[in-house]
Amino acid sequence: MDDATGAAAAGDELELDITSVAHGGVFVGRHGAVDPETGRGGRVVFVPDAIPGERVRIRLTDVGKKSFWRGDVLEVLDASPHRRMHIWRQADVTVPPHLRPGGADFGHIELSHQRELKLDVLGDALHRFGGVEPPVAISGPAPTVTPDGRVVDEESADGGGWRTRLSLHVDADGYVGPFAARSHSVIAVEDHPLATPEVERAALALGHGRAGRIDLVQPSDGRVRVIPRPDAAKTGPREAREVVHELVGAREFRVDAGGFWQVHRLAAATLDGAVRAAIGDLARDGAALETDAWHLDLYGGVGLFAAAIADLGGTHVTSVESDARATEHAGENLAEWVGARAETARVDRFVSRLVSDATARDRDRLARGVTVLDPPRSGAGRQVVEAVAALHPSAVVYVACDPVALARDVATFRDAGYDLRAVAAFDLFPNSHHIEAVATFVC
Repeated sequence: MDDATGAAAAGDELELDITSVAHGGVFVGRHGAVDPETGRGGRVVFVPDAIPGERVRIRLTDVGKKSFWRGDVLEVLDASPHRRMHIWRQADVTVPPHLRPGGADFGHIELSHQRELKLDVLGDALHRFGGVEPPVAISGPAPTVTPDGRVVDEESADGGGWRTRLSLHVDADGYVGPFAARSHSVIAVEDHPLATPEVERAALALGHGRAGRIDLVQPSDGRVRVIPRPDAAKTGPREAREVVHELVGAREFRVDAGGFWQVHRLAAATLDGAVRAAIGDLARDGAALETDAWHLDLYGGVGLFAAAIADLGGTHVTSVESDARATEHAGENLAEWVGARAETARVDRFVSRLVSDATARDRDRLARGVTVLDPPRSGAGRQVVEAVAALHPSAVVYVACDPVALARDVATFRDAGYDLRAVAAFDLFPNSHHIEAVATFVC
């Protein structure tokens, strides 16, 4: 490598000071002259498996971009006090990069510091893309507490043992395992420390399979289901779908074993509580849950948040979900409320149709209601946000799983006349870079 010209090739090795964390589970270093006051200058290099404040030796893997390079950490030369032995031994920095499994990209960082870094990422996204700097706190998953105050389930000290759903891959030779980090190569592993003990045992007991994927699912009854998803089945008949039941508090939800449900065993109850708290705060201000108002639960899945709305008194609620099986389950999960219904539709088309076709009475009811959005990782997007804003709900509660997507939608809501009232962050994927947030908007 030529330090004078900045020329480099994949495979070159260099030493790097890590200055910050970036969105997506990577860390930022700068190679070359850096201004000590601003931290700017030099070539930006993105690497995993590091911590801000460290000095590391890396091998470059991608030098094809003008604005940045990418590399793998080979050795930590000056370790952060927040570094620990990786929770997944095979993902530790002492293991060759091509043999490190993916999915636990913060597993080398002490748990409380992981959360500080996640909060940095969320705050930076809200500032840069959303134009706001709200007070934000971050919490781990809420423990399960009995009515008499006993804690019967809570997060482990190292943030492991939480995955009730695990996807493994099967290569062309039939070998089963996770992908190596940032790769589509299946590798063998000796444990799955993020999974529940039951899911881990079932995963390690798997033999060879047909090329594709194998999902392991442990619903609230505790029994692990193993669901093969071979590539050949994509063009064949759909597999039979077992219906399982998940519990949130005392309420039971029907869901397909292979359908969407929160991955962390405590996540659904945590987010249910967060949405209820956000609505409760609005209700204390007289801004939510009028008796005749019309509430929406968009990207509603099997009706988790629609049930929360109805349980809080907003019994006229419509859950909208594009997956017909999820909508079928939502209809049954909401059956106790006469005014609740589930509709199979794409959210963008549903809200656009409401904007153009809603009667004056419907618009009045929608304007007195609350809309909950729980979009996919890509966010709701400008079209949906602008259509929701055009319906003028009194408040919007937005459940986000990507900080940048949330921040962009924050900007769109603000342009449409909504104020960001509050943001609460939740670490429901410990030892990974993922973060959830619940944002509340008022008009």
